Amino acid sequence: MDMLKKFFPFSFNAKDIGSMIIHIIIYLVAGVVGGWVLGLIGIIPFIGLITDLIGKLLGLYCLIGIALAVLDYFKLLK
Repeated sequence: MDMLKKFFPFSFNAKDIGSMIIHIIIYLVAGVVGGWVLGLIGIIPFIGLITDLIGKLLGLYCLIGIALAVLDYFKLLK
């Protein structure tokens, strides 16, 4: 659990529904902005393959972060 808290710092301190929504919005904005920047950089042919992989990892990171925020809010994680 300590390892998850290191990798996903915004997912584990939601006290009420408002703070959980703010954490979800942070992850969504990070995913959108990161995807947009990687999409612009991805125009370059060889770098496009690398940015595609990074973009998929960023999307997965944001999805896991949102899921952990919801699970932590409902106290399903120990």
